Amino acid sequence: MERPDFEDIFMELAVNLAKRSHCIKRHVGAVLVKDTRIISIGYNGPPSGTHNCDEEFPEEGCSRDSKGSCSLALHAEQNAILYAVKNKATVEGSTLFVTLAPCLPCARIIYSMGIEKVIYLYSYAEYKGLPSDEGLDFLRKFGIGVQKYPKQLMKDDPLIG
Repeated sequence: MERPDFEDIFMELAVNLAKRSHCIKRHVGAVLVKDTRIISIGYNGPPSGTHNCDEEFPEEGCSRDSKGSCSLALHAEQNAILYAVKNKATVEGSTLFVTLAPCLPCARIIYSMGIEKVIYLYSYAEYKGLPSDEGLDFLRKFGIGVQKYPKQLMKDDPLIG
């Protein structure tokens, strides 16, 4: 039997974490790793202790801010980074595996935290109908490694991709 490589393990974990999301629009998972060890994990959703969108607002989802984003939700990348920091883990020099390429605000956080590389499964621009992935463009401009995950993964959740 062939042993899976770590990139496959981490991206498959990100896909599985995305399935935990309560968002009715999109499910996103993230895994933060350093030296083949998991530092932190996250998925998109409201902060712990608040409501779950699919339970409280099953038809329309949570309320939206002026830009159309969920007013309470944290992105998967934000949750992974915040959990790492909360638990005093060092994220500098780490790699982030994420099912959806980071938006521009998340890219700024990724850069500011010293994360060295982002490996993503799906394009944020394609999801949002934008001409380019602004978050990825930002990361590349400032020297952060960016890589599209090269393999297709089996997914049974249509909100992931």
